[in-house]
Amino acid sequence: QVQLVESGGGLVQPGGSLRLSCAASVRIFTVYAMGWYRQAPGKQRELVAVITSDGITNYADSVKGRFTISRDNVNNMVYLQMNNLKSEDTAVYYCNGYISPRDYWGQGTQVTVSS
Repeated sequence: QVQLVESGGGLVQPGGSLRLSCAASVRIFTVYAMGWYRQAPGKQRELVAVITSDGITNYADSVKGRFTISRDNVNNMVYLQMNNLKSEDTAVYYCNGYISPRDYWGQGTQVTVSS
């Protein structure tokens, strides 16, 4: 069974930083891609960042230059470092892993950016 568990969400002021963590129950080295998605009320779920098993990364234009995704293959962890946070970043953030033929999802962690 594949399980993904997020942590690190919370309330932060604009311009602040947060680091989200995702603990996986499988060896993420064997997973094609790991990523972070987010969903705000009334909006569609959107891709934030993704990292492949080869270490190739991709980011949404709205977070490029502010967010960094990384992975620890030894400890089966995926991280999302979020800097210079804006109110528009407020959403539930989900950890995702693609293992053919389906996606696996964590339970989500709330990030609220407000003064």
